[in-house]
Amino acid sequence: MYSNYNVLVVDDVVDNIQVAMNVLKEDNYNLTFALNGEEALTLIRENDYDLILLDIMMPGIDGYEVCRKIKANPQKKDIPIIFLTAKTNIESISEAFELGAVDYITKPFNTDELLSRVRVHIELHQSRQVLAQHNLSLKIKHKKEKTRLLTELEDTQREIIYILSELTEAVSDETGQHIKRVAHISKLLAYYHPALSEDDVQTVFSAAPMHDIGKIAIDKDILCKPSSLTAEEFEVMKTHTELAHKLLKNSDRKIIQSADIIAMQHHEKYDGSGYPRGLKGDDIHIYGRIVAIADVFDALTHKRVYKDSWKPADAAAYIEKNSGTHFDPILVQIFSKHIEEFIEIINV
Repeated sequence: MYSNYNVLVVDDVVDNIQVAMNVLKEDNYNLTFALNGEEALTLIRENDYDLILLDIMMPGIDGYEVCRKIKANPQKKDIPIIFLTAKTNIESISEAFELGAVDYITKPFNTDELLSRVRVHIELHQSRQVLAQHNLSLKIKHKKEKTRLLTELEDTQREIIYILSELTEAVSDETGQHIKRVAHISKLLAYYHPALSEDDVQTVFSAAPMHDIGKIAIDKDILCKPSSLTAEEFEVMKTHTELAHKLLKNSDRKIIQSADIIAMQHHEKYDGSGYPRGLKGDDIHIYGRIVAIADVFDALTHKRVYKDSWKPADAAAYIEKNSGTHFDPILVQIFSKHIEEFIEIINV
């Protein structure tokens, strides 16, 4: 019944080992013995045991010290240890339990007692291992389930974002390609920024399409006017940032929260002269600073009802010229260094 279990018997008296092993052979354990603490520790390092019978009083390293060393080894500390002792005083027994022993057996051995206690503690050890493995499996399953649900949730958020972005396209002169290009330009800027993580890169990419979502509440005559806006009309146009904030501000989802930041702040300027709140420098969230460049570069290089398209080189020069005033200087440096990659995106 117990033939698959490995038991180590440690005692400096050969007769004690022989008696214990003769008794335990009844349950067909795989038995190993050691005559001192040093030999026992070597065997324990090299082999796996389901239980150790450990004599207390041995020359050199005694049983207490062997137990301490076993319990200090993360890979071996869970092996149940039953102390073998001729002493029955309270101090010896208390010290054994304090060191982590699961039981003690007095010598000379009683056959039934030895068999019974070894069986009980091996079964308990195996039950704990099964329970630990079950708990580990549950943790892994829970982690995978959580990851799956989060992925599904983020996919749902992205789908909603693109639906809302398409709604923006329907009421303005912007195209779906503009929204996609702004997302890809923003992603590339975030990718090359030394302070941003891969998570930031993906978040910017997912949230950037919502940068002009507030325009769905702006009068179409203003959005699609084929000439320059009057001062009054421009003031109305500027409200699309605050309108977006009202729409998005109550979400507790990361991507929507990031979309709120971008929609509110992508018209802020590095020198504080932008809108809606006149934020300056690093007070503008990095996501807003990124989309500010992406939106302007793509808008300049593509035709709108109120203007012709610019050459990419002229648009790039405009962004470089406005470094430190309109745009974040670090992002402009990144933009200029990788300009050919950004031009590839706007040509799609």
